[in-house]
Amino acid sequence: MNFYELEAFLELSKTLHFARSAEKLNVSPSALSRIITRLEEETGTLFFERDNRSVTLTKNGAAFADFARTCIEKRDDLHATLSQKHTSVAGTLHVFASVTACYSVMPPFIKRLNERYPDIHLSIETGDPALAPASIKSGRAELAVAAIPEHGFVGFDTVPVLRTPLVFAASTGGRYAEVSGSPQDIVSSVPLILPKAGLARERFNLWVESRNVHPVIAAETEGNEAIMALVQLGLGIGLVPQIVLTNGPYINGFTCHTAGNALGYYEVGFIQRLQTGGSEGVRRMRDAVTSVLHEL
Repeated sequence: MNFYELEAFLELSKTLHFARSAEKLNVSPSALSRIITRLEEETGTLFFERDNRSVTLTKNGAAFADFARTCIEKRDDLHATLSQKHTSVAGTLHVFASVTACYSVMPPFIKRLNERYPDIHLSIETGDPALAPASIKSGRAELAVAAIPEHGFVGFDTVPVLRTPLVFAASTGGRYAEVSGSPQDIVSSVPLILPKAGLARERFNLWVESRNVHPVIAAETEGNEAIMALVQLGLGIGLVPQIVLTNGPYINGFTCHTAGNALGYYEVGFIQRLQTGGSEGVRRMRDAVTSVLHEL
């Protein structure tokens, strides 16, 4: 095995999707499949369970991912030492963020990071913000953007960046662009598009249970962008943080219906592990990123 094969394996272990990983690696899916097969044959074990619908990482695959990350970290440390940059901060920072976060939360962080540490390069995975903590726990990311619960996350350092209310979004000009009544009346009579999981859904569930409200649910999906797509189709009104409607592609074409104080506000910001191991280079990068975060 070689470093390229290890990097290819790590990319697939993050996406669990051959086509997307192959595109990022600039190879064909069949070539990537051959790389994985060679690694499995060399180690005598199965790293991925594959069928026509999904790819999942096996227990041995997760263990090999830890080994591959350690090898890549040690290689990067050696390169830095040999090039006499051992006192600089360099490497690849893996970040998990929603598309909305890439419009709103990420730009100030990236600007300051690039100014202070130009040798730190970003690898960003986008997805449902509800999956942010899991992305760090699984090792796919070192830093993520998430909705931060009132008491934070156990085992994570949290850096709030902005505060946003939860609101209902409707397609401008659609049948739900104008609704009236209390929040209880609205959710009991207007079809709702809700996130499947995450802080917004937890808040919503607690609120309807506490008031014995029976919501009309048209759809449940993952990620604010998916919610907004269904809102645009006219299926109902979607529960999203207000920043979704004030940043990026959703500034126009959508109407905001306030939820009042019913669902409250929450903090959006960065999360990372409280402590990290790894090589000296990894620890230096962690310290550098932490210093930038706490300056935001």
